[in-house]
Amino acid sequence: MEKIILVDGNNLLFRSYYATAYNGNFMKNSKGFPTNALFGFTNMMNKIIEEEHPTRILVAFDKGKTFRHDKYDFYKGGRSETPDELKQQFPIAKEMLGYMGIKYYEIDNYEADDIIGTFAKFCDEDDNYIGTIISSDKDLLQLLSNQVDIKLLKQKDYIRYNPESFKADYGIEPARMVDLKALMGDPSDNIPGVKGVGEKTALKLLQQYDTLDGIYDNLDNIKGAIHDKLESDKESAYMSYEIATICRETPIDINMEDIIYREPDYDKLNKLYEDLEFFSFLKKAKAKKSSVSTEYIILDDASILNDVSECSIFLECDNTYYHNTNILGMGVYCDKGAYFIPYEVLKNNPIFLLKAKKNTYDAKKTINALKWHNIYIDNLEYDTMIAAYLLEYNLKEDIAYLANELGYDIPFRENLYPKKEEINMANLESAAILKAKFIHDTKNELIDKLKSEELYDLFINIEMPLSNVLSNMEYNGISVDKKKLEEMGEEIKIKIELISKDIYNYAGCEFNISSPIQLGDILFEKLGLPHGKKGKNGYSTAVDVLEKLKSKHPIIELILEYRMLTKLYSTYIEGLINSIASDNKIHTI
Repeated sequence: MEKIILVDGNNLLFRSYYATAYNGNFMKNSKGFPTNALFGFTNMMNKIIEEEHPTRILVAFDKGKTFRHDKYDFYKGGRSETPDELKQQFPIAKEMLGYMGIKYYEIDNYEADDIIGTFAKFCDEDDNYIGTIISSDKDLLQLLSNQVDIKLLKQKDYIRYNPESFKADYGIEPARMVDLKALMGDPSDNIPGVKGVGEKTALKLLQQYDTLDGIYDNLDNIKGAIHDKLESDKESAYMSYEIATICRETPIDINMEDIIYREPDYDKLNKLYEDLEFFSFLKKAKAKKSSVSTEYIILDDASILNDVSECSIFLECDNTYYHNTNILGMGVYCDKGAYFIPYEVLKNNPIFLLKAKKNTYDAKKTINALKWHNIYIDNLEYDTMIAAYLLEYNLKEDIAYLANELGYDIPFRENLYPKKEEINMANLESAAILKAKFIHDTKNELIDKLKSEELYDLFINIEMPLSNVLSNMEYNGISVDKKKLEEMGEEIKIKIELISKDIYNYAGCEFNISSPIQLGDILFEKLGLPHGKKGKNGYSTAVDVLEKLKSKHPIIELILEYRMLTKLYSTYIEGLINSIASDNKIHTI
C-alpha cells in the first residue's frame, strides 16, 4: 500500500508568511527579496517528507477565480489583498518544489481544495493507496475516509483526524462537514450560512437530524428562534452548501504516476538555497550529498570473499519483476572493503554466497532472482526492508527512497535504468556499492530501534523466517489452465458483444462505450438524462453518477454491466494469460 501526501500549498505559504509577518519579522536576502514565507514553507516541506515518508506527493495551489466566483460573485469577498511580498514568493516556492522532486499542480477555474478532493477520491477508489491531506483548512475534513486522513495544522502542532476521531470530536460523519458549514457559514470565505446559527447549534441540529435535508424535512419539529432563522435563511443555507462542497472530479491532466516523489536535484536546489541565503538548509543538503564513499574494487574472482564472516549485499537486476530478470551484478560491503561482482563472476564463483552471514534489502528478491539463474544463497539473516517496514517507514521496492530519507544520497532506480538509453555500468556499480554500504551502516541503528519498540523478536523469529517461506511459494508458483482462461475469455467477449448491441439500440447509434466523452454526449445530450455541470472534458460518467440514474433509463444497467465485463476481460483474463510463464505457472511477488 502506497502513501500519498496531498498538501494545500496556498495554506502552507500563507501560514509561513503570517507566522513571521505578525511579529514584524520580514526576512529578506541581501538583494532585498522577501524570503519569510519561503523559509517556513521549505522547513514544513522537509518536515513533511521526514515525518510522512511518502511514495507520492502533490502540492496543490489556487490559480485565481473559480467556478464558485462565476456563480456567486460575493464568494471570498471582503478578503484583504494578498501582500506583494507574499505574491513574489509563490513562483519561487513552485520552482523549489520541482528541485525537491515534488510535483505541484494548479488548474484554471478550480481551487487547491478541488485538486486535493480529486486525488483523495483516487485513493478512495483504489485500495493500493492511502492518502494524508496536510492543511489547516477545516473545509478539507469533508474528505476524510477509510483511505484518507488529515493532518490538521494548528498554531504549534497538529491534530490527526480519521473518520473515527473526527466523529468522536464532532459527533457527526466527516461528509457532514459541508452541512455544518452550510448552517454556520464561514466569514473567511464570505459564505453566509444561516444568520444567527453558530457551530454549537449547527452541530446539535446535525447530530439530531443528520443532514441539511434532514433538518429542513423536520423543520416543523424545531421550535422557537432557531426555527425562524432556519426558515428565513433556507435559500442561503442551500447556496452555502453548494459553495462549501469540494469538487472531487476536477478535470485534471495528471495522475498518480505524475506525483511520484522523485530524487531531488541537489545542484539546482543548493543554488536556489544560496540565492535565498538559506544557509541552514544548504548545510543539511551538502552534508547529505557527501555522506557516503564510492571507492570499490571490481572483482574477477569472488573467492577473495570466501573467508568473510559477514557482509552486506545488494543485487542489481534490470527488471523489478525478479522472476524474469537479467542480473547485472552485486554490490558487496564488508570489513575488507567494497566490491562489485559482475554477473559472470558471480555465476562462476558463488561459494561465498553460501558461507558468510549476509544482510540485504528485499531478501525474497535476492533469493529468487539468483535461484532462477541457478545461483543459490544461504545465511541471509538481516533484511533492511523488513526492519524498516516494522518501524513503519513507507517503503518502495527501490531502496533509494528509504536511503535518501535516512540521509544517504543514493541514485533512484529510474536514473540508473533509463528507458531509452543504455545503462551506464560505472554509475550502476557505484550505486550498488552505496546501497550495500547503506545496508551495512544502518543495520545497528535499525536493530536498536526494533529493540526499543519491542519488535526485534517479531523481526528475527517470525518475519525473517517468513521471507524464506514466501520466496519458496513465489518460486514454486501457481499452476494455471491457460485453455480454460481462454474459454472464459471467449464467453465474456460474446456477452460484451451482445450487451454492446443492446446499448447501441437504446442509443440509436454506435459509439465508443468506453469513451467517457462519447458516452456523456449519448446519455445527457441525446437521451436527455439528468446531469451535472459539463466540464472541460465533458460530462462525468463515473460509477456514482450512473448508479443514481439506474431508474431513469434501461441503458444505464447495461453500461454498468459492460464496464464490469470489459474490466474482467482486460484485467483478469488477458492479465492472467500474459502473466503465465514457460512452466505454465504464474510467479507472484
